[in-house]
Amino acid sequence: MTIRTSPWRAAIAAVLTAASGAVLVPATAQAAAPQVKTQAPGYYRMMLGDFEVTALSDGTVDLPMDKLLTNIKPGELDKALARSYLKTPVESSTNAFLINTGTKLVLVDTGAGNLFGPTLGKLQANLKAAGYQPEQIDAVLITHLHPDHQGGLMAGDKLAFPNATVHMAKAEADYWLSADNMKKAPADAQPMFQQTTAMLTPYKTANKIKTFEADTELVPGIKAMATPGHTPGHTVYVVESKGQKLMLWGDLMHLAAVQFADPSVTIQFDTDSKAAAAQRKKAYADAAKQGYWVAGAHIPFPGIGHVGVEGKGYEWFPANYTTKF
Repeated sequence: MTIRTSPWRAAIAAVLTAASGAVLVPATAQAAAPQVKTQAPGYYRMMLGDFEVTALSDGTVDLPMDKLLTNIKPGELDKALARSYLKTPVESSTNAFLINTGTKLVLVDTGAGNLFGPTLGKLQANLKAAGYQPEQIDAVLITHLHPDHQGGLMAGDKLAFPNATVHMAKAEADYWLSADNMKKAPADAQPMFQQTTAMLTPYKTANKIKTFEADTELVPGIKAMATPGHTPGHTVYVVESKGQKLMLWGDLMHLAAVQFADPSVTIQFDTDSKAAAAQRKKAYADAAKQGYWVAGAHIPFPGIGHVGVEGKGYEWFPANYTTKF
């Protein structure tokens, strides 16, 4: 009996045989490709109801958390960092957030600009990479006036966001623009007062600064909520659309690997560390109970996720990556 072989099987067998033989032939050596050593553009997009939310990275900076964190023992800090495969100094993200409501384009915080060296100050480039231009920003909302949040207001001697009105709590502006407060501050803190004046004066001259008292709706769907402690006028912004909610925390916390598990841990940057810890605990408890989105300025980029209860503390659930809009 003659066994007939399918022409297709024969052809496939021939291809496989040729391919298997080819691997035995030494390939011509190629020069190694140079390492690029740059990160992808730092933006991350998600929808919140009808609003488009874009997290924008201003970059990262190494912080000596062993010298900055307070109300924690060195051994406890080392253990907490080791659990997250970290050690000090910790490379800390600085994030800002852009909300497109469909009628308004709102930026929450502006990054450090040129105040903290070359690893920060990347917000403008990432804003453009995300598909927007600085001239399109209608409103800039400042959580507080530390330099890594307002340092990007100016681009050289020009307004970085020439068509935007800058909003901040009156208590925050009154504190940092006070000459008396600057004189009372420690010598190493006085430059922050000077930097704030330098950043805000051009907007004030252009009549583009508005301050608010306590809890105020600034744009339909976006309201301010007073959370003093980290600074006298520290503000959280509440974003709501179609029943979905996002809380933009600013600097309610600084180190996720430590402060979620133990919200009593504070940092030297706090104006009133006791009040800051109380605000953090309140925010964690509400976010865990209600299940809404939260975003932090110094949570590893993009800094968006949810909070859950874990033992006597809390845990962080980063946003699941999405390409769906």
